[in-house]
Amino acid sequence: MTGDTAHLIAAEKVSRVFGKGAAEVHALVDVDVQVMPGALTVVRGPSGSGKTTLLNILGGLDRPTSGRVVLGDGRVLSEMRENDVLAVRRELIGYVFQSFGLIPVLSAAENVEVPLRLRGTPVAERERRVAEALELVGLGKHATQRPYELSGGQQQRVGIARALVGEPRVLIADEPTGQLDSETAATIMDLIADLVRQQGIAAVVSTHDPILMARADLLVELHDGRVVDASAPADHVPG
Repeated sequence: MTGDTAHLIAAEKVSRVFGKGAAEVHALVDVDVQVMPGALTVVRGPSGSGKTTLLNILGGLDRPTSGRVVLGDGRVLSEMRENDVLAVRRELIGYVFQSFGLIPVLSAAENVEVPLRLRGTPVAERERRVAEALELVGLGKHATQRPYELSGGQQQRVGIARALVGEPRVLIADEPTGQLDSETAATIMDLIADLVRQQGIAAVVSTHDPILMARADLLVELHDGRVVDASAPADHVPG
């Protein structure tokens, strides 16, 4: 971990309720979580425990019913106008999806380039940053290949490169190895953990994978929407 003690994103007494009346579901209940720079936060819990809801709220993809999400500079993400939330997501956060989320007709490099195109980044800078991101995930030689020409693990690496190309300070990954075999999953988990150590970014990952849990700086356990434990794992492997 870095020596910086200021959080990048913090959930403060966050609750999220879906539905009304008899159909009401309390997905999160009074959750407190701090996302720190240079730290790997792993969120675990059984299906339906609120993991995805928590990641979506921390990443500005959803808003809490009560409580708030505060950025390191003091701005309250959960109270911002949608355009301002979109700006924060573009500038601060990179997302990795379980389903990879690649555009089939685009090459690996073109998929990685998408966030920079949306920002209007100049062509020369786009090309440089895309090449650097692909090298970072070990796919420098696969830039021209399309998703169907890549293995599942390679597709997820493209997804990680796309999340990193915007130089985010926070990487959010919801079950990023859910569609991968155990060996490939281990390499992706190692990659995410190594990126946190080498790049100094924060990562928040939901997973059932014990390899990544052991490398977490903070292991957050959810049950029925509540945090039942938040601590360094007993078998923590320092970065």
